[in-house]
Amino acid sequence: MRAVVLVGGEGTRLRPLTLTAPKQMLPIVEQAMVERVLGHLASHGIDDAVLSLGYRPDAFSDAYPDGVIAGVRSTYAVEPSPLDTAGAIRFAAAFGGIDEMFVVLNGDVLTDFDISGLVEFHRDRRAEGTIGLTPVEDPSSFGVVPTDPDGKVTAFIEKPPRDEAPTNFINAGIYVLEPSVLGRIAPDVRVSIERETFPAMVADGTLYARGSDAYWLDTGTPDAYLRAHRDLLSGRRGGVPAPDAVADPELGSGVWTIGDVDASPGSVSRSLLGRGASVAPGATVSDSVVGAGAVVEDGASVVDSVLLPGARVAARASVDHSIVGPGAIVGQRCVVSGMSVIGADAVIASGSALDGERFPTGS
Repeated sequence: MRAVVLVGGEGTRLRPLTLTAPKQMLPIVEQAMVERVLGHLASHGIDDAVLSLGYRPDAFSDAYPDGVIAGVRSTYAVEPSPLDTAGAIRFAAAFGGIDEMFVVLNGDVLTDFDISGLVEFHRDRRAEGTIGLTPVEDPSSFGVVPTDPDGKVTAFIEKPPRDEAPTNFINAGIYVLEPSVLGRIAPDVRVSIERETFPAMVADGTLYARGSDAYWLDTGTPDAYLRAHRDLLSGRRGGVPAPDAVADPELGSGVWTIGDVDASPGSVSRSLLGRGASVAPGATVSDSVVGAGAVVEDGASVVDSVLLPGARVAARASVDHSIVGPGAIVGQRCVVSGMSVIGADAVIASGSALDGERFPTGS
């Protein structure tokens, strides 16, 4: 079976991290997001995918020049201009020569959704299109999808006020589509599948949906990006948190390491240290990911945070509930907190304080 994966967005909500890399190339516990997305597709028998690219497409072809990502043969379809969700699906499907039933997945969604079950449901209903649904506490930021008892979609309501939403089941960004859906989408122009294509299918009675309470996370915000790491470290998503990660109880409770690291027993707890990471004996790291080659110096503290590869937290600095980009430096005695996000190779001057800020500013 084949799939279209939407990875063309600029990831503006994750700036400044996405000023230098597409969102799906950012690591989630030392594995690129796109690898986690395609790995899930592979586990459901999907062995061929077309990536709908727009922003910094060379990052994907440079990282995977043989066109294989997580065991999935991948074709790179680069949009000449932004075509919105439906336009991107049509463009990628045409580019890849897809002419049979296929799966579509938003490339910033991490999920354990049973895609095989969704395909079976789609076939049983003889649907033209089927949407995977997930429940959320507040549906006002999503597309709400009420259905009848057989699963036929009765409406498609994009981002309703919270107190007016008829259900809390939302569009999870997972679809099974027949090739006839492509004929509904005008070529080479911006078309929204949520606002245009799906409502037309509802009117024709050909759109179905199935809900699931399986793990699902839209990683598009800094808080969600951090939560994706936390969920893997805490075991909310079961199994090994990253490829090649090994539990190392000698270092501390709930500590995982990848390859050789430099850390002392008791300095790290409930965290993962990437290959070549270093935590000084007088430093403390908890509930965090210290990426490959990242350094935490003497007297520094890293709590509930992510240090991307090559980042450095200097002596007596503190990083709490924040993200430090690749190669960035947090200077001595700095205090970084409140979901601050520091971009790649940025330098925070010694003694500075950031609380809920993006650095560089203006990003």
